[in-house]
Amino acid sequence: MGKGGSDENMAAWLLGVNTLKIQPFNLPALGPHDVRVRMKAVGICGSDVHYLKTLRCADFVVKEPMVIGHECAGIIEEVGGEVKTLVPGDRVALEPGISCWRCDLCKEGRYNLCPEMKFFATPPVHGSLANQVVHPADLCFKLPDNISLEEGAMCEPLSVGVHACRRANVGPETNILVLGAGPIGLVTLLAARAFGTPRIVIVDVDDYRLSVAKKLGADDIVKVSTNIQDVATDIQNIQKAMGVGIDVSFDCAGFNKTMSTALGATRPGGKVCLVGMGHHEMTVPLTPAAAREVDVIGIFRYKNTWPLCLEFLRSGKIDVKPLITHRFGFSQKEVEEAFETSARGGDAIKVMFNL
Repeated sequence: MGKGGSDENMAAWLLGVNTLKIQPFNLPALGPHDVRVRMKAVGICGSDVHYLKTLRCADFVVKEPMVIGHECAGIIEEVGGEVKTLVPGDRVALEPGISCWRCDLCKEGRYNLCPEMKFFATPPVHGSLANQVVHPADLCFKLPDNISLEEGAMCEPLSVGVHACRRANVGPETNILVLGAGPIGLVTLLAARAFGTPRIVIVDVDDYRLSVAKKLGADDIVKVSTNIQDVATDIQNIQKAMGVGIDVSFDCAGFNKTMSTALGATRPGGKVCLVGMGHHEMTVPLTPAAAREVDVIGIFRYKNTWPLCLEFLRSGKIDVKPLITHRFGFSQKEVEEAFETSARGGDAIKVMFNL
């Protein structure tokens, strides 16, 4: 199935609800600024699972068969004629979004908001859970020798945490609350620590995920309820655990309950950064938060994060290896098992394919 180079290129195609099939995937011609990459490590993201279960994620709807996957790293097999920075054999992490570089948002540096963005495994663009893909060379970042291909693939989720910390101006005087100890909450915790935050409290409804957060370096953990009626009690417990004012809260779940908790727990003049998108629309107590001048900021994906993520990993400031809990090969049976494992949650944090 494409291993070793000569056989047909195969990919995991999303064909319908709960239907994935490994089928041939014809690659586009290699452009002068493109590279052909043999995929070696691809992680499963929550959005991949959403597409598998419902054929949609937020406003993006799968209308025709699509190759899945976007957290990835691999080895360069071929380079276009104008590529000067990479050669065959280089190990690279891939940034999955191709922006137009012509619109006003791209020109002002906010290319993550480009309306013409072509992003791996976001309909109608094919993803990267394949033997090989073609991608622009400038979106392929060479891995330092001490970083594995799996860690390279983890740059994608880590980028979300890094972008969130940049948007919220996290630094050595910023005390942080993280709501949600899923994969994105955990990478936000790791990123905030790398940015120098002195104190991090993380909350969740699940004991296992809280125990993982504690092992990854959270200063304190708080188990909260799922009931919206308990917001006031939860806020009290969170503020007690923090012991100082909460400068920035990261809502990495994105529900009415978590956002209401974040708005109430954050100190006057602080910030709430909405990272997770659990609810498409929310009803939250904005007026009391506005009266305390709590700023609400949003994030969408990331921009210019791969070099910093790779430096954090190279220097040891961040270790993402403990987040990779399950590994699968690239066969029909294993692809199905991997997605079932990821969707089930439980002790599965990051499920990784080794191709």
